[in-house]
Amino acid sequence: MPIIVQKYGGSSVADTEKIKNVAKRVVKTKEKGYQMVVVVSAIGDTTDHLLKMAYEISPSPPERELDMLLATGEQVSISLLSMAIQSLGYGAISLTGPQVGILTDASYTRAKIIDIKSSRILEELKKGNIVIIAGFQGVTVDNDITTLGRGGSDTTAVALAAKLGAEVCEIYTDVEGVFTADPRIVPNARLLPAISYDEMLEMAATGAKVLQLRSVEYGKNYGVKIRVRSSFTESEGTLVMEESEMMEKPVISGVTFDVGEAKITIRDVPDRPGIAAKVFRSLADANINVDMIIQNISEKGLTDISFTVSKGDLKKTKEVIEQVVNELGARTFEADENIAKVSLVGAGMKTHPGVAADMFAALAEKKINIEMISTSSIKISCVIKAERVNEAIQAIHDKFNLAKDKILEER
Repeated sequence: MPIIVQKYGGSSVADTEKIKNVAKRVVKTKEKGYQMVVVVSAIGDTTDHLLKMAYEISPSPPERELDMLLATGEQVSISLLSMAIQSLGYGAISLTGPQVGILTDASYTRAKIIDIKSSRILEELKKGNIVIIAGFQGVTVDNDITTLGRGGSDTTAVALAAKLGAEVCEIYTDVEGVFTADPRIVPNARLLPAISYDEMLEMAATGAKVLQLRSVEYGKNYGVKIRVRSSFTESEGTLVMEESEMMEKPVISGVTFDVGEAKITIRDVPDRPGIAAKVFRSLADANINVDMIIQNISEKGLTDISFTVSKGDLKKTKEVIEQVVNELGARTFEADENIAKVSLVGAGMKTHPGVAADMFAALAEKKINIEMISTSSIKISCVIKAERVNEAIQAIHDKFNLAKDKILEER
């Protein structure tokens, strides 16, 4: 009997009525002849509430204890969903990440999955039970609780689908799928019926909140088909899969934005070999991910280096860079949190000239200044001032006519 993995986000289980609706949806899929594994996030804003409490206790809570705290949120939702399914007359069992055997490294608050032991899940499926698993969490080899970072339940679900050889991994959320832009900002954004892993990776990396980046990486690496759907409608949503000749090939698939980054600029850095390596090695050793990087042209043997990091890493970044500035003999550094990154993503960029020019023109027409630019074969990103982000997204979306039903590359 084939397996389907379904994942339900916090908004899908925000109260008891919604939990009952999820139970009915799960049972409906099981009645079609599938074995069901269900991954659930914490109820509504539970994780945010727990974080708020932690920071009221301590301005710098120990990360191990944070994970111990945050992992409790999912236990509430999985147990309630199990009760709801059992009340409908079906067998169900709720299991935490450690009970399942989701093994991770010891990088607290952003752990990575090392392995999943599937024996307990398969044993329960054989009994006819619907298996409900807490997303977002795992356990180290030393039996310490870990969490996988924001959106980690997506990663849990896709990793389980890969391990179990599931037919598909369905990610249920409060939107109908992947759109050409955030429909809350761009009312005429269009739902995409399908998108390639590579395009979805770029969209997730540049701010689209529909799927966590690592979940898409798992899908691509293990060939897991991911379908993003709404918990509140019967829409088929968006299928994330390997690019094929049968798929429509849009020049542009979507416009994304991210207001969760800050820009660091190091002033008057000595311009000699090894300096950039020293700066970014120090950040890497502190487990800080760097996104965009620009180094200015040297003048009088000195240069400026600018880069962006997550605002969540800003405090740690400042500490590292302050030390680096002193070691290198640079003049100073500045941090700017008032930025946003807007990005254009589409597989058709590889063969369609003029995309960058049109994007820059759309921003210029609105007199929006570009501070940084980075590109890949299927993505162009610009850093702008945060207060102009909504205007920028709408302007770019309109410039490329993304509201139309089909924006296809000529074959």
